[in-house]
Amino acid sequence: MCDTIYNYYMIKNTYVDPNATIETHWRSIILLGKNTASYKFSLAKTLLKFPRQQSLLRIDELALPFALNICEHLKLSNKQHTGSTNSFLEQCRKFNLNEISKEDLREASIKSGFTYVLDAFHNVTGGEAPKFFDDNRKNDNGIILTDNFYNLLETEQKNNFKHEVEARWRLWETAITLKINPRLLDLHLDSNGEEIFVMNENNRRVSVTSSKHAIAGYQRGKCFYCYGPINIDRENDEVCHVDHFFPFMLKQFDFNNVDLIWNLVLACSDCNNGESGKFAFLPDKKYLNELYKRNNYFIESNLPIRESIMKHTGSTYSERKSFIENFDRNALSIQPHRWKPMMLRGEPI
Repeated sequence: MCDTIYNYYMIKNTYVDPNATIETHWRSIILLGKNTASYKFSLAKTLLKFPRQQSLLRIDELALPFALNICEHLKLSNKQHTGSTNSFLEQCRKFNLNEISKEDLREASIKSGFTYVLDAFHNVTGGEAPKFFDDNRKNDNGIILTDNFYNLLETEQKNNFKHEVEARWRLWETAITLKINPRLLDLHLDSNGEEIFVMNENNRRVSVTSSKHAIAGYQRGKCFYCYGPINIDRENDEVCHVDHFFPFMLKQFDFNNVDLIWNLVLACSDCNNGESGKFAFLPDKKYLNELYKRNNYFIESNLPIRESIMKHTGSTYSERKSFIENFDRNALSIQPHRWKPMMLRGEPI
C-alpha cells in the first residue's frame, strides 16, 4: 500500500494502515483536521522539546512551557481560537502585558489549558492515529509517552518535526486572523521561493512561514525526486533546496504561475543542482502524478495553501490533474529535455 498522509483517516469506517510509518501518523495529527484552537500545536511543540529522561510527564511540568508557546504566538497573531472568548488565552495575553506572573500563568495553564487537547490530540479527520502518549491524569495527573513517541525521535526526520509544527501553526493562525475570505486569500513567495507571505487588508506584506517548513511534511520529509531524506533546518549545511518543478525559466515564455506554491517542491542538493542535477530540465513524466498527489495532500489540510492551489490549478481532482498534464504538454514545446535522478534513495512520497 502507498504510505500516504491521509488515506486512512477520511471515512467513517476507518482503520490504521499497518504499512504507514510512525512519521506519517505524527504528521497526520499535525497537518490534517480542523482545529478550534492552537493547543494541539503547542502541545506537539512542547513534547518535542521536553527532556526524555522520563516517560511520565505531569501536567504541572508541561503547563508553563505549553502556555509560553501560546504566549509567543499571541505576539505574532492575537487570534489563537476560532471562538470569540477564551479564559485561558486571556490569561496568556495578561502575561504578555506583564499583568500576571509566570506562576500565575502556570496555574492558569494547569486549570484550563489541557481541558480538551489531551483527549483530542490523536483525532484525525474522523479517525484516530496511534497514540504518542497515554492520558494518565486520573492516576498521576499527567501523560505517559509511548514507544511510538520515542521511536519517532529515532527517525531520520526527527530534526524536521519542530519546523513542521511551527509552519502549520503559522498558516493556521494566519487563516483565522486575516479578515479575508479564505477563497480570496492568496499565498505569495519571495523571489527565492523561500518565504511565504500574504497581503493583509491594508495591502501590506505579512510574513507567514518558511516554504520549506510548510512543504516538508506533505512530502514526508523526502526529496521529491530521489526520495532520500531531506533536512529543512536552515543552519544545517545539507539543508534542502526549493525547486521549481516546472523550471522558473518558463516564466520568460509567459508561464506566469510557475513561482506559486503548487509548482514548488523540496529537493536534495544533488537532485536540484548537483553534477547530474535537474537544473532547468522538465522532470521525468512519472513525476507529474507525484506532483498531483502532493498537491492533493495540501488540499486535505484546510489551510490557505489549499485555497491557493485550488485557485490556480482547479477546484476538483480531475481539473487539477488536467491542469498539470496541460501545463506539462505546453512546457514541453519550450523545453524538450526531461530529467530523472541517477538513483533512487527511498520509496515514493
